[in-house]
Amino acid sequence: MPQFDFTHVFWPQIAWLAVFFVILYFGVVGPTLPKLGKVMGEREAKVMGDIASAEAAKATSDQLAADYQAGLTAAQDEARGRLTKARADAAAALDQKLKSANAKIDADAEAATAALADARSKAMTEIEAVAADAAASIVEKLTGARPAEPLAADAVRAALA
Repeated sequence: MPQFDFTHVFWPQIAWLAVFFVILYFGVVGPTLPKLGKVMGEREAKVMGDIASAEAAKATSDQLAADYQAGLTAAQDEARGRLTKARADAAAALDQKLKSANAKIDADAEAATAALADARSKAMTEIEAVAADAAASIVEKLTGARPAEPLAADAVRAALA
């Protein structure tokens, strides 16, 4: 093949190669380069616009997130305040109920104590009466004469005391 025979280089072939290379290069690159530059410029402008809109969207998103967090914190603080107030109100109501229940229990205890003291005094009176009657019966059996009732009751009271 003569193309690969480097011992006989044909200078005219190299010259024509250079001519066609220059024609093709400037024929293809000349019209294509401005179009390519325009497309690259448009693409760069679009990318920069997209980046700018993304940065604006991120800034808006960050602002919304900060506003949301601030609102959430404020709502939590308000809820904590309401909860604390509700607990205090419930504790006050419970204390009031406990005081009224304790007052009722104390009144019932006093009434029960009074009723117990009354029942004890009635029981003691009955016991004294039974003891006086028994003592009078014993004295009557021993002596044959029944003692006067007031004396027997006084003697039993003195013996119990």
